[in-house]
Amino acid sequence: MSVLARSIGNAFRNKVRTAAVVAMLAVAIGLALAMLVANQAVAGKVAELNASVGTVLTVNPAGGQGFEGGGEPLTAEQATTAASVPSVSTVVGTRALRLRNADAAAAQTGAGGQGGPGGQGGPDSQSATTVTTSLTAAVDAGTLGARNQSAEGSTGSSGTSGTAAAPPAFSVPITATGIGAEVDTTGKALELTQGTGLGDYTAASTGALLGTTLAEKNGLTVGSTFTINSQDFTVAGLFDAGTSFGNNALYLTLPSAQTLAELPGELSTMIVTVDSLENVDAAKSALQAALGTGAADVSQGQRNLETAVSSLGSVKNISFLAFVAAVATAGLIILLIMVMLVRERRREIGVLKAIGAPNRTIGLQFVLEALVLVALGSVVGAAVASFASGGIASALISSNTTAATTVAGQRAGRGGMPGGLPGGDPGNPLGGAGQLLTSVTASASPGVIAAGIAAVFGVAIVGALVPALLTARIRPIEVLRGE
Repeated sequence: MSVLARSIGNAFRNKVRTAAVVAMLAVAIGLALAMLVANQAVAGKVAELNASVGTVLTVNPAGGQGFEGGGEPLTAEQATTAASVPSVSTVVGTRALRLRNADAAAAQTGAGGQGGPGGQGGPDSQSATTVTTSLTAAVDAGTLGARNQSAEGSTGSSGTSGTAAAPPAFSVPITATGIGAEVDTTGKALELTQGTGLGDYTAASTGALLGTTLAEKNGLTVGSTFTINSQDFTVAGLFDAGTSFGNNALYLTLPSAQTLAELPGELSTMIVTVDSLENVDAAKSALQAALGTGAADVSQGQRNLETAVSSLGSVKNISFLAFVAAVATAGLIILLIMVMLVRERRREIGVLKAIGAPNRTIGLQFVLEALVLVALGSVVGAAVASFASGGIASALISSNTTAATTVAGQRAGRGGMPGGLPGGDPGNPLGGAGQLLTSVTASASPGVIAAGIAAVFGVAIVGALVPALLTARIRPIEVLRGE
């Protein structure tokens, strides 16, 4: 009988014990693999955060942000100045608009309103004109929308009979952003689900990129047309921002947005990308000095992310230590089982050595038997990890993200989307990066599972070698005399 066949047979000699050992190994290996998957997921998320936000600076008009505050608008000349700052790799200018559905705006004005956002004194006071569109917002106004717009001055008229008239039916404005490159308002590349980009972003065009839900609400697909200020625009592509608010938006080329706002050469904000994380602080200082503290406010999204990234780093370290501990536990289980088996089979080992079996053959038999048990435990453990890894990773990350968001909120106060554009979430001080934190997904990929199982097998071999070496100390004459 070959050594391999003998090892497999010995592994199943006591089926009850084998089942118990496999169950223990499955738990240890499953936990090890789940922690390794969580570790890889967190490492990927930290890299994504650093790549997408860590090297991005945002420049807003001094004293203003988005549609709020005061100060003088940014200009194309300032964008050129920013591009010349050392370590700055790209500068993307944006022009933000609030688009009102034309019919809804007319109905509100007729009802005695002041035109809502985009009118005089509204949150779109940076724009010289009210920009209307044939599109209908993909988000219903609801209680919050009606409350916010009433506070902005869009109130209905009251009747003369003493009974107040019903308030007008508000409509949520659509965020339109003119951009100078195919990036969103956080500096990340736009993720198109259909169609293509806008081509030359430095020239006026009639193409537009629409959020998927906005396009669906209006029955539009790639190639469909709609109007902004009575001008026809064609849907060039669709994107998915991952949120209801983000998908109630569209992108134009920067010159097109400036023309619609009747503000040529004016920018709402600038997205500045630095060539590396190490140069961010120096570039920020140089950029602020070049533009002037009285003309622009330079903010660094990385600051609000430091706590979050540090917290995720803790999760990464904890998950790795848990992986090592679980692998070591699996190795200890193998060691104890093999030591017990060597003691049980002393007579058998003595007989094999008496008939001329070398120590290496006997030791290999025990190592192969241990690997059979580990293989069975790995199969069950991998199945456990495939179901449990996502929940374990999400629980670890969610708890740390909640703590990070709380700390960042205490530091930042009332925040918004990086870049200061419409779409900031006051309840999320991490801005657009908050969505990246909550979108962590852990999947038990074949590569990660294979790496984890390889580590377990390596430890199992080490654990089996110890009892294998014990076989060399067994003297056949002593065993047979004792029998």
